[in-house]
Amino acid sequence: MRLHCATAVVAIVLIGLGVKLFFFSAPAAEADIHGVKNGSMNVFQMHIDHPNIKTLPVLDVKDPI
Repeated sequence: MRLHCATAVVAIVLIGLGVKLFFFSAPAAEADIHGVKNGSMNVFQMHIDHPNIKTLPVLDVKDPI
C-alpha cells in the first residue's frame, strides 16, 4: 500500500512540474546584436580622446585573498 502512495505522489509531482513548465515557461532571451559595432579597439582614437591618460590618478585597491 505504501508503494502505491509513493508512486502516486511522485506521479503527481512530475505532472505538476510538467504543467508548470508548459504554462509558465520562461521567455527566450534575445541578444542585442546592434549594441557593439565591431569587436576591435581603436587605440589611436583612445589616445586622441584622452591625451593625458598618464596623469590620471591611480585607484589603489586592496583585494584580500
